[in-house]
Amino acid sequence: MAFELPALPYAHDALADAGMSKETLEYHHDLHHKAYVDNGNRLIAGTEWADKSIEDIVVGTYDSSAVAQNGIFNNISQLWNHNQFWEMMGPGKSAMPPELEAAISGSFGSVEAFREQFTAAGMGQFGSGWCWLVKEADGGLKVTRTENGVNPLCFGQTVLLGCDVWEHSYYIDFRNRRPAYLANFLDNLVNWENVASRM
Repeated sequence: MAFELPALPYAHDALADAGMSKETLEYHHDLHHKAYVDNGNRLIAGTEWADKSIEDIVVGTYDSSAVAQNGIFNNISQLWNHNQFWEMMGPGKSAMPPELEAAISGSFGSVEAFREQFTAAGMGQFGSGWCWLVKEADGGLKVTRTENGVNPLCFGQTVLLGCDVWEHSYYIDFRNRRPAYLANFLDNLVNWENVASRM
C-alpha cells in the first residue's frame, strides 16, 4: 500500500494573515512533506511493512534505545506527524471549545499554564523535533516534546495538538525566533475545534 501526500485542507495562502506564509506552505507541505511520502514508500516497498497502516509502521519500527531511528521510522513517522499538523491549523482565529478548556484547566490549572508549558516544551527541544499536547491512558492531559520525528504514538498516547519545531516550519516567516513562532501558533493558527475533536 503506497502512501500519498494529502492535500492541504485549505489554500496555500489561507494562513498568511495568521502568520504562516504561502511560501512556507509551499516548501513545508509540497517539498518536505512530499519527501517523507516518497522516501517512506521507497523504503517500505518489498518489506514486511508494505501493507501495514501508517500507525502500525510508526509503532513497529520505533526503537526506544536508538537516538537515530531507522529510515523507515523517520520518514513514515514524519509523514504521520505532518498529516496531523495541517489538520490542527486553520484560517481564521479559532475559539477553544468549553469542554477542551475545562479539560486543559483541570490538567494544568489554567489555559495560561498550559500555554506556558507547551511553549517551554517547544523551546526546550534542542534541535529538530515537536512539542505536543497529549491525552494519557488515564484521561489526563500532558505536554511532551520529542526529538526529530518521534511522536506520542510511540508511547501509547493520544495526540491532541502538535507543533513542528524543525527550522523548516518557521524559518521563512520567523527566521530564528522560535518563541515568536510558538506564540503565533497558539494565538493565531491552532484549530481548537480540531483539537477538541481528538479528545
